[in-house]
Amino acid sequence: MAAVLLRRLLSSAFDEVYPTLPSDVQTAIKSELLMIIQMETQSSMRKKICDIAAELARNLIDEDGNNQWPEGLKFLFDSVSSQNMGLREAALHIFWNFPGIFGNQQQHYLDVIKRMLVQCMQDQEHPSIRTLSARATAAFILANEHNVTLFKHFADLLPGFLQAVNDSCYQNDDSVLKSLVEIADTVPKYLRPHLEATLQLSLKLCGDTSLNNMQRQLALEVIVTLSETAAAMLRKHTNIVAQTIPQMLAMMVDLEEDEDWANADELEDDDFDSNAVAGESALDRMACGLGGKLVLPMIKEHIMQMLQNPDWKYRHAGLMALSAIGEGCHQQMEGILNEIVNFVLLFLQDPHPRVRYAACNAVGQMATDFAPGFQKKFHEKVIAALLQTMEDQGNQRVQAHAAAALINFTEDCPKSLLIPYLDNLVKHLHSIMVLKLQELIQKGTKLVLEQVVTSIASVADTAEEKFVPYYDLFMPSLKHIVENAVQKELRLLRGKTIECISLIGLAVGKEKFMQDASDVMQLLLKTQTDFNDMEDDDPQISYMISAWARMCKILGKEFQQYLPVVMGPLMKTASIKPEVALLDTQDMENMSDDDGWEFVNLGDQQSFGIKTAGLEEKSTACQMLVCYAKELKEGFVEYTEQVVKLMVPLLKFYFHDGVRVAAAESMPLLLECARVRGPEYLTQMWHFMCDALIKAIGTEPDSDVLSEIMHSFAKCIEVMGDGCLNNEHFEELGGILKAKLEEHFKNQELRQVKRQDEDYDEQVEESLQDEDDNDVYILTKVSDILHSIFSSYKEKVLPWFEQLLPLIVNLICPHRPWPDRQWGLCIFDDVIEHCSPASFKYAEYFLRPMLQYVCDNSPEVRQAAAYGLGVMAQYGGDNYRPFCTEALPLLVRVIQSADSKTKENVNATENCISAVGKIMKFKPDCVNVEEVLPHWLSWLPLHEDKEEAVQTFNYLCDLIESNHPIVLGPNNTNLPKIFSIIAEGEMHEAIKHEDPCAKRLANVVRQVQTSGGLWTECIAQLSPEQQAAIQELLNSA
Repeated sequence: MAAVLLRRLLSSAFDEVYPTLPSDVQTAIKSELLMIIQMETQSSMRKKICDIAAELARNLIDEDGNNQWPEGLKFLFDSVSSQNMGLREAALHIFWNFPGIFGNQQQHYLDVIKRMLVQCMQDQEHPSIRTLSARATAAFILANEHNVTLFKHFADLLPGFLQAVNDSCYQNDDSVLKSLVEIADTVPKYLRPHLEATLQLSLKLCGDTSLNNMQRQLALEVIVTLSETAAAMLRKHTNIVAQTIPQMLAMMVDLEEDEDWANADELEDDDFDSNAVAGESALDRMACGLGGKLVLPMIKEHIMQMLQNPDWKYRHAGLMALSAIGEGCHQQMEGILNEIVNFVLLFLQDPHPRVRYAACNAVGQMATDFAPGFQKKFHEKVIAALLQTMEDQGNQRVQAHAAAALINFTEDCPKSLLIPYLDNLVKHLHSIMVLKLQELIQKGTKLVLEQVVTSIASVADTAEEKFVPYYDLFMPSLKHIVENAVQKELRLLRGKTIECISLIGLAVGKEKFMQDASDVMQLLLKTQTDFNDMEDDDPQISYMISAWARMCKILGKEFQQYLPVVMGPLMKTASIKPEVALLDTQDMENMSDDDGWEFVNLGDQQSFGIKTAGLEEKSTACQMLVCYAKELKEGFVEYTEQVVKLMVPLLKFYFHDGVRVAAAESMPLLLECARVRGPEYLTQMWHFMCDALIKAIGTEPDSDVLSEIMHSFAKCIEVMGDGCLNNEHFEELGGILKAKLEEHFKNQELRQVKRQDEDYDEQVEESLQDEDDNDVYILTKVSDILHSIFSSYKEKVLPWFEQLLPLIVNLICPHRPWPDRQWGLCIFDDVIEHCSPASFKYAEYFLRPMLQYVCDNSPEVRQAAAYGLGVMAQYGGDNYRPFCTEALPLLVRVIQSADSKTKENVNATENCISAVGKIMKFKPDCVNVEEVLPHWLSWLPLHEDKEEAVQTFNYLCDLIESNHPIVLGPNNTNLPKIFSIIAEGEMHEAIKHEDPCAKRLANVVRQVQTSGGLWTECIAQLSPEQQAAIQELLNSA
């Protein structure tokens, strides 16, 4: 016990304890430890003392890497070549525990270290020395994971290491095998020289049924991990992959017969130690890692054979395998989906209930993996087959799983496809619900009812207002369940029913739902008042929280009255603090199976543990707070202070991405809510969040979360406007944005390096493309932030912007990929739009590229360039005049090119048309307006780019209202053409009716209406659809 406590003291509080001891005591401790190791005869006790010595050594290496315990090193050297086996074990144990013990002398001693390990690995008499030296070798390699030359130097230890893996497994010790998994995970490149041998060994151990399940699964884990960390390297060994697949499938057949399975009412969690679950998970990961191009052809035949096997276990495994590979083999399976689906549906009528269950599983999984194409192609077959399977009265588990598959199907089903089946679906779901309600009352069984309630919710959610006719069929029964299902074992049913009621309410809308709204609110409030008695893991909590938010969406402002009741429990859930622990390897060994903990290996023999219970609920609660702020706006103002105090620290809540996203999303919404309290309160709140947001942009590790934080920060600046950032903020933000742009260029270079790697293949290219997309997405957010700053601060911010200027100029260089040029131009567009005429100072950097890029091959680049030329005409000063003249023929060339209106080109073309309009409107003396106008009119209307459409229609109104002769034509002969432009614009919803421009257009039409004959002539030339559109405009604007 004393040894354990001393080790903990050294690892957690070394700096507080050790340096305060007098130097003679320090010396005594060091020599005493080494003495005890030499005297101790009992192996387990000696290990504990070695752990203390390793911990002390770890803390006695100074910042420059000097080892301040030379006697410790000497002891290592002496012991490892000693005749005493106990001492050799001790030396290896210390080195395993702290492989960095040589500090800055490591390079000097490298050959000695290698010799020492090789010698111990060849010790034929003492298996424990071989095992320990293999583990120490792995620890040393892992501790030097970035040192590629060291890998090469130590490559010849691999054969001995693999031998030790093999031998230790047959002595019922899987510690070396675990080390191999770690190497595969962290430093797969180390295995390259002996990859074939590594894979052969793993395959052999995995297939040896004399080993225990855990060992076989670990051996499989080596191969599966490599498929994730070194896929390109593994793809060259197709023979091994081809042999691994049958092994995984064989594990999946390892199922128990279970008499009570078909009608079990509680779903026990999957037994994660079972071979079947391990095999399925491995197959899923391997398909995702290696890709379907390699995996599907290898596995297809095996699955087909299994599905024809008379033994149900094989058919079950075959169907589960099909579910598992859907994500990884997505592209390849899409081509043959038709035959797969037809085949799988046959098994919904298999004689064995567990095969029918597996078929439901496969259908549900495909409905998710291949949505919405799956729904579009197979709606008729699948809905009919699942409804039939839901009637399987003798087998609750099958019924419930068919309902679960139906949920997956409807969740991603386009509304228009579901409507024709609505009657039939509702009839089936209703009759099953009634039947299962009776069973609940008579027998207490609830499994199918839980799923059916969710199926109803899912159908309502997709059908929306089309569910209104069925509302009264379901609502009384659902309310009845919530009122009466109060026993502990019915908590999940009650939670799901609350979810169902709120989703139906949201689907049918306020008008229909109002008849029950107050009843439902009372039921929810009653549950809420019992909330404090609920246990933390009560499933009703998260359902309740989500249901409140839906009620808020349905009731709008009327929901405010319920906030005092709702907010207490919601804040309590959003404030859950997870249990965390920092553990070293010794503690970990006692923790491995503890319930609900997850561990992250931090290296250096330390792990970080977190108890995951409550994290999802916390995330849901935070998302609901965002929902209230969004829906209730100033009605939420009473709570803004407590919510902002909760949310700001959560930007650093690294245990759950969803929590950080919700925290970021809440910031601009809370500012909107707080506006009614006046500028002083608003500014205080902004000061509370601003620093944290900027810091989070600098430190957030996950790119998806980072983009949300950047987006929210930009929104906040738009809300707060000029003056919201002080000099320190600007300085910090400038540094961070500069770093993001530099990282962007550096990542592109790294990807180019990876393209030169010996393992580069087309699947590697796919993942590099994904990385590239992520990077570009962050670039768009840099652009968002700069946009919000330019639009708030105008030209005052230009001196600050100069530190970023060289990087933005780099983005628009001709050799850069098109997204870089697109977003670089967008940033310069903002400079012109918001900082002119001062922007001309930088014209030398962007004007030539902008004119050149109007005719670029990429439509996105053309669009950004054309928009820039438009704002140059609109906002740029006199300095820009000659460039407007130069731009015109370039814009016209793009507009008049043959394919300018195709789907991919139309947005760029419309921006060009709009830019021509802006040049005529704002810089008329730079071009010959009389000559250009007739062409410009022939290009109208715009309908894809709504913002530019409004600009062009406003200019058209200017011209008509000033009776421009070219526009109206001699004797108003152009008016029918103008009417058709207005009608087309209305038909494409190019202009919202509340926009003042719509009123101007309606007035133009009304003026003609009063002139009798001209009106008849104009209307006569329009199609019936166009005439209806003109009428619609007159009615609404």
